[in-house]
Amino acid sequence: MHRRTKFSFFSSPSLILLLLVVFFVIKMAESVPSTADSSKSVQIVYTEKPQDEEPEAYHIRTLASVLGSEDAAKEALIYSYKTAASGFSAKLTPEQVEQISKLPGVLQVVPSKTLQLHTGPGIGRLH
Repeated sequence: MHRRTKFSFFSSPSLILLLLVVFFVIKMAESVPSTADSSKSVQIVYTEKPQDEEPEAYHIRTLASVLGSEDAAKEALIYSYKTAASGFSAKLTPEQVEQISKLPGVLQVVPSKTLQLHTGPGIGRLH
């Protein structure tokens, strides 16, 4: 005579496996950048030197005119250049780059680039 065992999904290893899969799917989804951020890239915005205003305040005001608020501008601003040149770097969408490049006082907008130095043993060493 066969004895029927009561099968419970909740007490089986299948439940644990299911929970682990759900956990990893959620974690993977959180690590993927949102589409709003993926279209943004770091841009360097060169501006005229402000006359009667602190450079960083001028940069935030310029950025806020495109982003809609001072808080959004402060969040997007990466660095404010004040010494050798006047300008700032910020994460912007292509549409925002187009808008900001048309503003008075904005001289040029260029993508920020990270360059890799080619140095190492025997390469470019000074004697």
